[in-house]
Amino acid sequence: MLTGLPALGSGLGHRTELAEAIEAHADRIDWLEVITERYLFAPADERERLRELVRRFPIVPHGLELSIGSEREPDAAYVQALAALVADIDAPWFSDHLCFTRTDRVDVGLLVPLPRTREVARRLGRRARRVQEAVGRPFLLENITYYVDLATPLTEAQFVTEVLEHCECGLLLDLANLDINARNHGFDPLEFLDAIPVERVVQVHLAGGVDGDGDRLSLDSHGAAIPARVWDLLAELVSRTRVKATLVERDQNFPDDFGDLLAEIDRARTALRPRATGERAGRVTAQRAGDA
Repeated sequence: MLTGLPALGSGLGHRTELAEAIEAHADRIDWLEVITERYLFAPADERERLRELVRRFPIVPHGLELSIGSEREPDAAYVQALAALVADIDAPWFSDHLCFTRTDRVDVGLLVPLPRTREVARRLGRRARRVQEAVGRPFLLENITYYVDLATPLTEAQFVTEVLEHCECGLLLDLANLDINARNHGFDPLEFLDAIPVERVVQVHLAGGVDGDGDRLSLDSHGAAIPARVWDLLAELVSRTRVKATLVERDQNFPDDFGDLLAEIDRARTALRPRATGERAGRVTAQRAGDA
């Protein structure tokens, strides 16, 4: 189901605070990602505004509440509405997170990490496959940040790989999340890329967060410029596989000058041009030597 997907280029997450600037600079933005839940059960006027955006941009819905990792199956009404939304805007794919956001009794309101076991990975893979079949478009699963790393049989990279082995879904690789997890939990992000099937990466998220200091953890805030470490990871990734789309995420602390975000979009677009193998090997060697 991942064959033949369009190369969308370099996009931006649509937020109310950025709507006017996006309209004014539509020629600088290749595509938009919208939050699924904003439009899932939205009134007719909201859906019409979304259709107006579709006339100018390819649109991909990105979900927060599918809760693919819950004990119960995803809510049938949610999946049905999701399928209708995806069809309505002719989205090339849709995405959500490898996590759970609710239990049988409580909406947690957070992206909660899952126990990294083969049993859970198999269950998630089968469930993701059913969701993809119900919606009828490719489904991308996104890696999340986690601040407590419980003892589990699988590493994060092994867990992601195991999930993908049990479905035909793609991967939305959030490189900011990868960078934060690597720094908070002391692993090499390049070894993470070595361990996952990078050929399944369809889309990338790019964002800035809050850097940790001493005993303080680094935080995923989507509220800062994209750091050099994340740009380096993007360069490394596109040297290994062809990425269909990059997405700049900004949810708070919006810059006064929208040109700052346009510059990040332009930089991501440039990065999508794959580098030569020799250049990649030299950079990887240099980075790993510096980390030693």
